[in-house]
Amino acid sequence: MQLRYSFRLYPDAVQRAALGRAFGCSRVVFNDAVRAREEARKAGEAFPTAGELSRTLITQAKRTPERAWLGEVSMAMLQQSLRDVEAAYRSFFASLKGTRKGPRVGAPRFKSRKDARQSVRFAANARWKITDTGRLKLPKIGEVKVKWSRALPVTPSSVTVIKDAAGRHFASFVIDTDPAADQARMPESDRTVGIDLGLTHFAVLSDGSKIDSPRFLRRAEKKLKKAQRELCRKQKGSKNRDKARLKVARAHAEVADARREFHHQLSTRLISENQGIAVEDLSVAGLARTRLAKSVRDAGWASFISMLEYKAQRYGRTLVKIGRFEPTSQTCSTCGVKDGPKPLHVREWTCRACGTLHDRDHNAAINVKVAAGLAVSACGAPLRPGAIPAQREETGSHGFPTGHRAA
Repeated sequence: MQLRYSFRLYPDAVQRAALGRAFGCSRVVFNDAVRAREEARKAGEAFPTAGELSRTLITQAKRTPERAWLGEVSMAMLQQSLRDVEAAYRSFFASLKGTRKGPRVGAPRFKSRKDARQSVRFAANARWKITDTGRLKLPKIGEVKVKWSRALPVTPSSVTVIKDAAGRHFASFVIDTDPAADQARMPESDRTVGIDLGLTHFAVLSDGSKIDSPRFLRRAEKKLKKAQRELCRKQKGSKNRDKARLKVARAHAEVADARREFHHQLSTRLISENQGIAVEDLSVAGLARTRLAKSVRDAGWASFISMLEYKAQRYGRTLVKIGRFEPTSQTCSTCGVKDGPKPLHVREWTCRACGTLHDRDHNAAINVKVAAGLAVSACGAPLRPGAIPAQREETGSHGFPTGHRAA
């Protein structure tokens, strides 16, 4: 299973300038490759191969006055941009044919120097390495300081240097994990749990536990509005506007980082304590078109379920997602009688058949667990992890014991 481990970078002024050149050169080669492909398509010709693009857009282009500055960066990094274009077109054609899983993707588009996210990738053949002092040595950039927040389980195969909208730099390492070693780190457990996600409480478990919703965006709204007002008052193209834009981006980054950390800690705790987990397959995109859109986006249910998926696969746990149309809030968990739909303001109700008083969310969590079949599995039936596709999101090992730091 492939995962990404992200670490904060602290380049000095010279290294920031070198990274800026690397971002620009990588972006130009990517755009040139997309343009060459589009021109061939419009002319009705065959797409140029990767070798032809490398010879034309890199080797020959560096000898011209217009592209001589391509020689200031690593050659392997530029070739990686061409491979990224190839991968983007393969995904696009596979999506057209219907052989690619997930939502449909469009054709590759041109990158802009004004994009909020700039990145450059260094493969295994790019001669980068982690030094003995814990710094990341990149070709034609130098040894960049890294903040090692956790250990790398194995030697990474590639690294992507990313600059976000807030001006921060990150190193994203790709690693191949060992399933047997990961599962051995997890404590043995025969517990199962059903989870009902909501807005009043972020999650209510079938055992009665309730996790409050932090509401990171709601708590930071006053600060965000003030920063946005200051940005709107600045003259376009001025340096003060750039400073105000960075202030807005950093405020949003604080909210996103806090939400991501909360999701990581909660998902790790649930995975470590339970062998089987059941959740609802919520339509987040549909709920985001209602009057509760801001609160739904603030909760980040899709990101949380995605973390549960890849962590369940990695550590040998079982994650079951039940259908979104399952009447978990309408069914009595005691007698199984369907009592009918209820408005959102009704948080407690009494079953007409058996007279049991139910907490709406706790009752739904129990029904989620029963609908997933985990209530029977808890009595002794074996639980096996299902086939879940590997996630490509930024991941971490929060809460698990690690060895020495990479430094």
